[in-house]
Amino acid sequence: MIDGITVRILGDYGPFSRMGKSIGYLVSIGHSIYLVDCGSPLFQQMGGHKIKTIKGLIVTHCHDDHKRWFTDIALFYKYAPDVSRKILFLTSEVINEELVKGSGPAIDRSLSHDSKSIVDIAYEDYINHQLIGPGAKYKIITRNEGNGRSCLSVSDNSGNPVPPDRAKIIISSKTGRPRLLFKDPHYNEWVEPESFYPFSSEVFYERDKNIFRDPEGFTIEAINAPVWHGIPAIGLKFQTDTESLIFSSDTVHDVELWKQLYSEKRPQRSSLTKKEFDAASVICGDINDYIERTWSKERFQDAVNAFKDAVVIHDIAVRNSAVHTDYRKLKNTTLQKDKTILTHSPDTMTSHWVLSETKKCFKIKGNVFFEVVGDTLYPCNADIYHKEAGRYYIGYKNTEGTYTVYEKDGLLNISGEKRPELGTPLYTVDLYEDIAGKYFPKLEDDNNVHHERTDGMVERVKLTDAGSVGRIEEGHRDRLAKVILKHEPPQVVPV
Repeated sequence: MIDGITVRILGDYGPFSRMGKSIGYLVSIGHSIYLVDCGSPLFQQMGGHKIKTIKGLIVTHCHDDHKRWFTDIALFYKYAPDVSRKILFLTSEVINEELVKGSGPAIDRSLSHDSKSIVDIAYEDYINHQLIGPGAKYKIITRNEGNGRSCLSVSDNSGNPVPPDRAKIIISSKTGRPRLLFKDPHYNEWVEPESFYPFSSEVFYERDKNIFRDPEGFTIEAINAPVWHGIPAIGLKFQTDTESLIFSSDTVHDVELWKQLYSEKRPQRSSLTKKEFDAASVICGDINDYIERTWSKERFQDAVNAFKDAVVIHDIAVRNSAVHTDYRKLKNTTLQKDKTILTHSPDTMTSHWVLSETKKCFKIKGNVFFEVVGDTLYPCNADIYHKEAGRYYIGYKNTEGTYTVYEKDGLLNISGEKRPELGTPLYTVDLYEDIAGKYFPKLEDDNNVHHERTDGMVERVKLTDAGSVGRIEEGHRDRLAKVILKHEPPQVVPV
């Protein structure tokens, strides 16, 4: 029986974090567990026994903080003595192709059982890939011309060559990577189809969207319209009869930018004459010299509507990231604050929106999310969320609070001292350290620390020259939930 969607955070830090956790999530629905991205240290966090219980792995894109342990999982499933299946791997056509190429040095050769020979091993011997998202109708292929010669060409799915007035190959003069340039029949403009079209478009994509249907009755769908990250990437939508959860993946979510991407016509900057360009099937150069429009209006409309009626786990950045959503521009998104959990945040961040944290667990029931603490669901109703030096804090407004929240250039900060350089003071709060979902007043003295014991109890430990002394402390979360919700029925619900 499905009772909501549970998400356990294995890692929510980016690749340059001192915390070293990178990205990974366990999504549980009914008895099914899926691993979304595998950048966090899985074997340390889960152990081989737990890894064997996952039903499938999904990778949203090929940055290492999202797929770092991919080949290790593949090797583990092949060689662990008590594993009798290949890992079920769900991702898009393009991302799978990238992983086939990128994982080769780790998995495409080994020694024979008697150690006497080096043997070749196919990617498919490790991975049971199941496509999510539609396949493309047109692809770049390597065509054998005979006499040991080969060339690149564009072909449709029936193997028919596509003439240069409909599609061309641009080989990057910087990377040598071939990319597809396509003549859109409606705009009559040259576009890069993987960027231009949403998965819903049948101009470039097949009609079958390859939505994965788990036997327990929920679906997993790949979405691409709101995902804008540079390299091929997908978002994910988990859908039950009553819940919808979306992982937006790394992306720049900015509606004003999106409008520019679909509305601006760009002049070509080709060094070729029109006759040379029209005749060419393969061109060496920069594809951006030839693209006339970045997004279609259809992709823009799909992107704007993508997150309706869903809880969203959304990647965030703080300062001028070209490939992530800037916290200061959340007002330019279609996200709803009470339905969004921010992830992939930097080591130090202050937010009015709920921040995820490694080891936290969230439950989506209907269109509302809660934090799971023990056997209880708690609302995430704090006024401020703050991460610093590997610790997680929450703050509740109090006119006599000892900490002040500041704003400067759209970014927030928090301090227990007067710090005018931090910007405009907004309000004061009582600040609590969140330990395993329990709230404890922030300690001001470095010689006093909170420590979670193996039995789940939390001690306040005082460090002295003679040793340490500890005492058990009770968390404040129940009290704070009741205070904040005093005009409404308390939303503290047994799991």
